[in-house]
Amino acid sequence: MATLVTSANFESEVLKHSGRVLVDFYTDSCSPCRYMNPIIDELAMDRPNLKIVKIDAAEDAELGAQFRVMGVPTFLLFDNGQVQKQITGSRSKKEFAAWLDT
Repeated sequence: MATLVTSANFESEVLKHSGRVLVDFYTDSCSPCRYMNPIIDELAMDRPNLKIVKIDAAEDAELGAQFRVMGVPTFLLFDNGQVQKQITGSRSKKEFAAWLDT
């Protein structure tokens, strides 16, 4: 299950985490974000070593701006505190898993 993160705990939860972290920028009013929720939950069960966090882009616009989030859902994959890649928009589970693995 994903952990809710804000600017207050972003550093400790994401930047200082040793390993891979998937950051999901979302808003409650975003239909594609809601579409992705069960896919993200399934991926969390399939990949126990992948930490998944969610950031409400409407509530924490500063973090969104810091990472140039222009739309939601936007996903950033961090490895040892460094952004490795970014993708925006909804995807099928198969497409999203392939993005994670490349």
